[in-house]
Amino acid sequence: MSGCIIKFVRFFVVLCSTILVTIFKIDPIHTLLIGLIGVKFSKFINNVNCRLDIQRLLYALRVKELFLFRKTRKGLGKVNIDHLEAFMYVVHLESVHKAAEALYLSQPTVTARIKTLERDLGIELFLRNGRSLTISDEGKAFIPYAEQIIRTYDQGKKLLKKEENPEEIVIGANIITSQYFIPFALPFLKKANPKLRFKFYSAPNDVLLDKLLQKQVDIAFMKDVTHRGIQKHELLNNSVRLVVYPGHSFQVQKNLSVQQLASEPMVFFECGAFDWNRIHKLFEMANVNPRIEFLVDHLEVAKSIILSGNGIGFLPYLCIKEELERGRLIEVDVSHILQINQHISATHLNNGFVYPELWNDILQSVKEFEKEKNPVF
Repeated sequence: MSGCIIKFVRFFVVLCSTILVTIFKIDPIHTLLIGLIGVKFSKFINNVNCRLDIQRLLYALRVKELFLFRKTRKGLGKVNIDHLEAFMYVVHLESVHKAAEALYLSQPTVTARIKTLERDLGIELFLRNGRSLTISDEGKAFIPYAEQIIRTYDQGKKLLKKEENPEEIVIGANIITSQYFIPFALPFLKKANPKLRFKFYSAPNDVLLDKLLQKQVDIAFMKDVTHRGIQKHELLNNSVRLVVYPGHSFQVQKNLSVQQLASEPMVFFECGAFDWNRIHKLFEMANVNPRIEFLVDHLEVAKSIILSGNGIGFLPYLCIKEELERGRLIEVDVSHILQINQHISATHLNNGFVYPELWNDILQSVKEFEKEKNPVF
């Protein structure tokens, strides 16, 4: 019940502030008094929410005052998107140097833009200790409002684009997703959105993360990563599975032991990732040496060797999906001794995917891609 009251107070405060500023032309600073009255009222409901409301309200109105309603001697001021973008790039990339590179600017220029923004806001967005830069509490509170202004500006630009310039979406994917999912997904998305133009990048996960943060791609299909500047949504199952060729004795055996696995000639896909090292650890903990006859760094090579009947191996699901569906490879259940669950996530910046109408089509493409179920022996 208290949550509903707080939401009503917040809505009422913003509504009154907007009316006073836009209709009655009252100075935005004075509207803070209304905000404080409303927030003081919410204090009796919830002290924690009160403090948050005070902080958010002050910054929301401060932003509107500085960028939307500020008047100078020369007339009405304007939103300075460049300063806001410089701030958000430093936040996401956690470095003035990286932000400068992404914006194709010098470091002094980026620094000057942030200092100008701080001066206009009357707060310190970052705490400085020598060359190190740490975002302040005020800076953290300001992030959602900066994102909202930039997002609104970008949406306005897109709306005003001429029809002869087709709207373009840039999709990125890591190597395995590029090879096995993207050739299915891109035609599917194009068919559902004929007026969109699709641009595609294939790159390793670390490169994709940089491209996302630098706004060079709109959405990226990549493995699970953690960064405060992004949101991720698990979409594709890419768990590692033991596969054998049809007719192999493991096809009909249950509850295989590590010793039985170690006795078979094995193809090992060497990629150096932590998850894959768990396969080595499996044999090490059992104090047995696996018969690794082939050590390769290419998934298609590893798969081809297994298909030819010259070994068994652990491979990621996306690589073997088609072969499992056609019965050319057989999955053997070894979940009792080893489970390596991996997912491919659709990843975008925190301020949201800029093509919300496309999101349902992406989800549908994944659903269609994974529609077929595969037998496990």
